[in-house]
Order: sequence, then C-alpha cells, then structure tokens
Amino acid sequence: MSDQDIPLILGVDGGATKTIAILADARSGIAIAQGRSRGSNFHAHAPHAALSELDVAIAQAFAHAGIERRPVVAACMGIAGVSRVEDELMVRHWVSERKITQQLLIANDGWLVISAGTPNGVGVGLICGTGSIAVGRDDLGRTGRAGGWGYLIGDEGSGYDIAVMALRAASHSADGRGPHTAILPSLLQHWQLSQPADLITYLYGAADPRTQMSDVGPIVVALANEGDGVSQSIVLRAAQELAKMVRAVGDTLQLSSPLPLAVAGSMIVQSAILQQRLVDCLTDDARTVQLTVVPDPTVGAVRLAHRIAQGESQLTSEWT
Repeated sequence: MSDQDIPLILGVDGGATKTIAILADARSGIAIAQGRSRGSNFHAHAPHAALSELDVAIAQAFAHAGIERRPVVAACMGIAGVSRVEDELMVRHWVSERKITQQLLIANDGWLVISAGTPNGVGVGLICGTGSIAVGRDDLGRTGRAGGWGYLIGDEGSGYDIAVMALRAASHSADGRGPHTAILPSLLQHWQLSQPADLITYLYGAADPRTQMSDVGPIVVALANEGDGVSQSIVLRAAQELAKMVRAVGDTLQLSSPLPLAVAGSMIVQSAILQQRLVDCLTDDARTVQLTVVPDPTVGAVRLAHRIAQGESQLTSEWT
C-alpha cells in the first residue's frame, strides 16, 4: 500500500498563539507528519481568521507528509474558544464544506490534555498558557470544568495573570508603594526602555498589549528561580489559583486520591517551579497528585481520532 492509499486520521490543537495539526495512520494511530500555523482561538481571533489558520495547519501536515490532500477517516479538533453551540456548528459546516472528514469530534482544548496525559482519560487536565482552564472526567464519563473565563474576568494563574501581577509589582516598586523587585529593571532591559514611566507609553500604545505581555511570564519565572522574593510570591499566587481550579473539578467529580493531573500550556510546561508549587498547594489540601506534563496536547487529539476510526466509540461532542 502506497502512502497515497493509507487511511488517515487528523488531530488538531488550536490555541491562542499557535495551531498544530498531526496527520496519522488510521490503523495504528502513529503520526506521519505535522503542520503548524498561527493561533485559531475563537475568542482571540475572528472566526474566519481562526478557520483560515486551521486550514493552513492541515494543508501543511499533508504537504510535509508528501500526500495529496484528501478526506480523512476521522478527525478530532480541540479548538480554544469553541464553547458555544453556534461556534461548533460553524466549525462543522466549515469541515463539511472543506471535505475534511465525515467523522468529527470538536472538543475544548482541555479534553485533549486529559486524553494525552491521564490513565484511560480519567482525571483532571489543566491548561496554563496565555489563559487557564481545568477540565475533568471520571470513570463513568461525567465531566466538569473550572476557569476558562478569559482574560477580562478570569484566566487566573495564567501567563497573562502572572504578567499583570508582575507589572503591578513593577509599578509599585517604581513608586515606592511596594518592595524592590528585579522585575522592574528586567522588564526595562527586555523591552529596551530607559525609565519606568516608559512602560506606560510602551504598553498602552500597543494595538494589543497582550502580545507584549506574553514575554513577562517566563521572565518572572526566571527571576523566581534566581531568588527574587516578589517573583516567587507571584508564582505562588498563580499556583494557588490554578490549584483552586483543579480542586473544584476534582471535588465536583469526586475523583479519588492520588489525583491524575495532566498539565499543558507553555507557562506551566516550561516552569518546573510553577509545577512544584501547584503540587505543593494541592498536597497541602490533603490529597496526593500524579502529575504528568503534556508538551503537545495534539497527541490527545490523535488518540481520540484513532478511537473513532477504530470504532471504539461514537464520539460526537465533548468527551461523550
């Protein structure tokens, strides 16, 4: 059987800053090629722009595989921001129009993390990147979620939240309202600004300050590792907020200890100190945690698509 005849499945993870599509063998579930594009979060981008980025990532996966684009046996698309019936219908219409597949599962990106990083898809999945959300599933198939309310009214413990806390700490330090912190000179140096007041012009003059603020989280983590007390306090506060989400989902579903916890998202995947503080916060609550780091949630999308292709489940909506 030539590559052009191999039955294929597709797994997609669409986030705020990047979209990853993995093309895999429908028989084995083994990945063949990957495509990448910019963000496809429906809350961060206009729907037509988000769908366009999905298309780019899928096309690139086929191109990298050296396979002419064609319908796949099954697909799972975890797209951040697809949280309403109208959003799902829009994606389904687009998938049908583009002739991508007839067997489609559309899931919140959190479900991909559970699939990729917990035993048998049971436990809690936590995403901490630009935003934050926790989702869970028990062994009876019941689901729960906490967080995911977006940067205006939620996203506690996320990279954006850490950035806001850090910028406030920097301004308080500059005013003498708060303790000295290495955050202030580090940000001035990173953004090549000469004085604290320049932060106002730099951030408020940006079309979307969140783009610039995406740099702040890793800087705070690095300073925390170097012993900066304010940075360490910010990381701890972020961990406490993330722990509240995990705890809420675990309690709602009555998940037993040790709690399977899969974490994904650039902020927490790249920060060992944030991972450890999160485990500490949850352990203090008289429960133990089995933490698994999921660098690429797209693997979870491929696993779900493979289940559908193998006839193991008739998945049609979020984790049913």
